[in-house]
Amino acid sequence: MSKSNGLSAMDVDEEKQIGPKFQINVLQLLKSAQMQHGLRHSDYARYRKYCTARLRRLYKSLKFLHGRGKFTRRSITEATVTDVRYLHIVLYMAERAWSHAMEKRQLPDGPNGKQRIYLLGRLRKAVKWATLFTQLCSVRGDSRTSLEAEAYASYMKGTLMFEQDKNWQTALVNLKNARAVYEELGKYGTVENQVLCRERVDELEPSIRYCLHKVGESKLQTSELLDIGKMEGPALDLFQTKLEAVMEEARQQQAATMTEFNWLGRRFPISNAKTRVSILKAQELEKELHSPAADSLPSEKRLAMFDKIFSAYHDARSCIRNDLATAGNAENVKDDLTGLDKAVSAVLGQRTIERNQLLVTVAKSKFRKQNDKGEKVTKPEELVRLYDLLIQNTTDLSDLVSSARDRSPEEVAFAEEYILKGSAFRAERCFYLAKSYSLVGKRTEAYALFCHARSLADAALQTLSKTNNSEKALVEELKALIENCRSSSCIEHATGIMEEEKIPERLSKGVSSISLNGDKKVEKFLIDTLDDYASALGEPGSKTVPRIEKFPPAFQSVACSPIVLDIAYNSIEFPSLENRMKKEKKGLLSRFWG
Repeated sequence: MSKSNGLSAMDVDEEKQIGPKFQINVLQLLKSAQMQHGLRHSDYARYRKYCTARLRRLYKSLKFLHGRGKFTRRSITEATVTDVRYLHIVLYMAERAWSHAMEKRQLPDGPNGKQRIYLLGRLRKAVKWATLFTQLCSVRGDSRTSLEAEAYASYMKGTLMFEQDKNWQTALVNLKNARAVYEELGKYGTVENQVLCRERVDELEPSIRYCLHKVGESKLQTSELLDIGKMEGPALDLFQTKLEAVMEEARQQQAATMTEFNWLGRRFPISNAKTRVSILKAQELEKELHSPAADSLPSEKRLAMFDKIFSAYHDARSCIRNDLATAGNAENVKDDLTGLDKAVSAVLGQRTIERNQLLVTVAKSKFRKQNDKGEKVTKPEELVRLYDLLIQNTTDLSDLVSSARDRSPEEVAFAEEYILKGSAFRAERCFYLAKSYSLVGKRTEAYALFCHARSLADAALQTLSKTNNSEKALVEELKALIENCRSSSCIEHATGIMEEEKIPERLSKGVSSISLNGDKKVEKFLIDTLDDYASALGEPGSKTVPRIEKFPPAFQSVACSPIVLDIAYNSIEFPSLENRMKKEKKGLLSRFWG
């Protein structure tokens, strides 16, 4: 009995020397801070500033300042940790260093040599602080906190090795350790903690599979890695940059076998490696965009894919034109480069038309839902503007293809196809222009435009039926447009007749309401009711805006000044004043000549 009492006394003394155990939900704390301060949108600069401000507040609240003058950092040891906020200081030091490294990783052209050295230095700092955090939590934290700290340190070490492009086995071991800890933690605790742990496991999985791929223990293809990289999260940003580098290497290897570009039955040789890589990148994105799985993607992601395609083709065109500038007098090389530039420009024009058609589809879906509340609707003028762009795109593309002297039959058919599409776009534009006139009550103009749109659609449909390669989707759109024009013109005609019939009725009603007495509704102003206890906001339920004073003020009658007739002036005789007038002196000569 005494022995047990002695052991308990020793435990109490040891606890007094070490201090109480602290508890920190590390993953929950960091996830909340990251999502609230920039990492929801991958803004690492904002998150780094938050970490700096948070550290300043922690230092001041703990009075753990470093003093003035020469800076000497005060170290945090096991004996120093008497408050959980000391552990927060170490944790946020690691987060600040990590976010600074990730900020350098997101530079537009990528980090150069010096910036990469600085980036790796910041990651080493993050590993150093994360290791110290693990050591402190093993002594001053409870078991769950210590386990989370070990997982955090393993993740930081794996991130450093991942960025260094070496020691893939060490990176794999650290990332697997972190995953194993989070898998175990995801089985216990609150529901929120379990969900966060499972999300962290899902974020670590692509990096682990990439490390296995680099080590050679996985048979994953590059396309499968690309599918893994579609996930989002702060833990996947480094993985996505590495994946882009892998895709670039794969494109370069594939570009070595690519010698020509096929377009409308013609083959154009490609000698520049950069041009081949850019064209391959654009073609891969086009395959992904035109795949059946892309139809289920939201319009925002599809538009982002179009932007990437445009960027790749613009890079290819810039390389081609640089080669043209340096080609010299080699006519054969110039002809090949000119034809390649024309082909790439034509493909770029096709994708531009497809992107604008996607914008039209989105705008039409919002235009049809114009009766729904709480959603921004599309005005007909916006659709008119989009169809103006499409008409201009088809005109430019057909002019580009028709500019050559010796055109192939494929080029002639290509130009005719887009001329036909341009006529269909003109019919659609005329229809929505009529809709805009209809909304403002101009029935005559709207009726005429609906009829003109119907005639344009009929002509386009007849021309399309004569061609061999008729597009079913375009035929269906033109048939639907003809029916809409017919019904809309009938509605405008009937509405115009009804409005014409109501004109005499409205006129007689207006004449009957005219009163010679000038009886008008008296409007109350706030300035006239200052002595009354009345609301200045108007009557409840009224939609009229209350007025303070009438402006501009009304004219008021003003009394005229009295008229004075000076009738006594003519009968007054005034005395002569000639004797008081000054006489002029005359000289000698003036006496003779007056």
